[in-house]
Amino acid sequence: MDNLKQKIQYLNRRIEKAALKSGRENTDILLVAVSKTVDSASVQMAYNCGIRNFGENRVQELLKKIDSVPQARWHMIGRLQTNKVKELLGKVSLIHSLDRWKLAEELDRRGKMAGIEVPALLQVNISGEEQKAGVSSAEVKDFLDSAGQFSSLRIQGFMTIAPMTDNVEETRPVFRELFELKQNLSKRRYNNVELKYLSMGMSQDYEVAIEEGANIIRVGSALFAHDA
Repeated sequence: MDNLKQKIQYLNRRIEKAALKSGRENTDILLVAVSKTVDSASVQMAYNCGIRNFGENRVQELLKKIDSVPQARWHMIGRLQTNKVKELLGKVSLIHSLDRWKLAEELDRRGKMAGIEVPALLQVNISGEEQKAGVSSAEVKDFLDSAGQFSSLRIQGFMTIAPMTDNVEETRPVFRELFELKQNLSKRRYNNVELKYLSMGMSQDYEVAIEEGANIIRVGSALFAHDA
């Protein structure tokens, strides 16, 4: 517990410093603790230490931890299969990984059936890496234009994953490009779209991401790794 508290305090100091560099405060940044490598007891411990938002990559693991720590706010941050949508709707605060039109259609369809709004972030593959999911930056505008036909899906911003690199400064142009895309498209009016969130930055690059405009970061190993 004491070790985790120290990690959280250290992380909060780094977040505050990075936020100040971008003219913001640490309270402007939402920390999502990525709990995919730890058990429910560790999640409960982190919750007791003040963490409120947690993210999971797999639906089954997410549902298990929601049952164990229902008071937390849960985020789906991994690739989401359409046949899993009905299992998590109404149970998560935000889906970060809306990466294709077929998934958008299913989220909206299931949301209508349940009579609920479905908040999601459009995943954008800024780096153009073939192994990464997401729409290209060139496809974003048309995607948002078409989202006006939905009645339950609400696109609330963008998410991206920067390339893994030993030099964290190499991620800066990726984050900056998504921030600029958000700024430009925010000038337009779209139905069912409110571009208020930028989910970008993980344990290795969250400070650069915040400096470049992220207001949601997804941090796992910096909190939970034994050697962190």
